[in-house]
Amino acid sequence: MSTRNITYIFVHCTGGGRSQKAKDVAYQFILLGWEHPGYHYVVESDGKVVQLLSEDKVANGVKGFNEKSIHVAWTGGLENGEYVDNRTDAQKQALEELLESLSVRYPKARVLGHRDIWGKDPRKWKKVCPCFDVQKEYGWMNNNKK
Repeated sequence: MSTRNITYIFVHCTGGGRSQKAKDVAYQFILLGWEHPGYHYVVESDGKVVQLLSEDKVANGVKGFNEKSIHVAWTGGLENGEYVDNRTDAQKQALEELLESLSVRYPKARVLGHRDIWGKDPRKWKKVCPCFDVQKEYGWMNNNKK
């Protein structure tokens, strides 16, 4: 568990194909010249969860929120040039289990999709990431949180 004051757990998609592997995602951040990757965890299409960064380190997932956030991404989100929710059943299950575990470890942290920081109106979103409604699917994890 991190010594940082975690108040958000952000869900992302990698914006690539479902066949991406966590090592490919990590390499993309190296190519960008980033000191740390954008995500702490990546959920691959077979449900394998790979940690890219220790939770005590700050990832570069959501500008302005990173100091107080844990970032989780699933591989996929892009199909035929369109952003879509193309998570596999294994990804959905692993993602839910990971988010639930993080939510228990960080009881003050709200689970949000990256796009949720811009509100509910899709016209105001700067990104469609994570390509599905996190509040609809995992909002129950935010019950009793302020």
